[in-house]
Amino acid sequence: MLDTNGDVIEGASVQLSEPGSPETLRQLSSGAMGQFDFANLEPGTYVVTVSRKGMTTFVSKPIALRPVAAVIVPDVVLRVSAAATSVVVMDEHTASIEQVEIAEQQRVFKVFPNFYSSFDWNAPPMLPKQKYRLALRSLVDPVTFLTTGAVAGAEQYRNVFPSFGSGWDGYAKRYGAFYATHASGALLTEAVFPSIFHADPRYFIMGKGSTKARAYHAIASTFVTRGDDGSRKVNFPEILGDFSAAALSNAYFPASERGGSLVLINGFGDLGGNMVGNLIREFVLNHLTTRARH
Repeated sequence: MLDTNGDVIEGASVQLSEPGSPETLRQLSSGAMGQFDFANLEPGTYVVTVSRKGMTTFVSKPIALRPVAAVIVPDVVLRVSAAATSVVVMDEHTASIEQVEIAEQQRVFKVFPNFYSSFDWNAPPMLPKQKYRLALRSLVDPVTFLTTGAVAGAEQYRNVFPSFGSGWDGYAKRYGAFYATHASGALLTEAVFPSIFHADPRYFIMGKGSTKARAYHAIASTFVTRGDDGSRKVNFPEILGDFSAAALSNAYFPASERGGSLVLINGFGDLGGNMVGNLIREFVLNHLTTRARH
């Protein structure tokens, strides 16, 4: 059993009846290869009706069945029902813009941005221009500034990076350093390197399956990502972006805090944070995010 593209149709409803009779004698669903089989039938004349939602219905000609004989039904082809289906065709640029508009509507509790979670496993890729647009949009979101302020306040309270000093001056330095680190990391991992390596910066929600499989998907997505062509590839944007941003942090952290240890701490910290973030997206934010309406 095939559709007009030559693809097999699994799960179609197959009914067996007598010619002119509304009564269904037997009913089953087509198998994984589009096959079906009515066994142990009495000799007689039968009609096979095949249907599936969104497609036209196939009705065979009367089939005469003799004793101790097998009959193969002629090719069954179902066409897409014109009355039930609409197809929207858009160019690559329009599809890319639509993906950003969908992402910008995603917020946890309608407040906290969750721009980089994709709930559509088959979502079209974003073009470089849209990757930069979404990255910049996330950086100027009010919640980003508030979060930066909270982190800077916590660092001030615990006297993290003591070379920054205390008071409002120390707070401002911590605020600037954290925001600069976050901004450089976001631009590199979500726009610059994804554009260079033709990779998708979003995390694709699995949503279904065992807890183990979903957790593995979340963690592995830090190291393996989806290419703009749909292929799986090493997540160089995330890995290189995190360590490049960590290296840049040497430019705005106090001299006493700079060095290879700062790069390693920030780089591996960002990778770990990405894994934790993916797990939260998969198991928690998945259920709390307001999504775009279509």
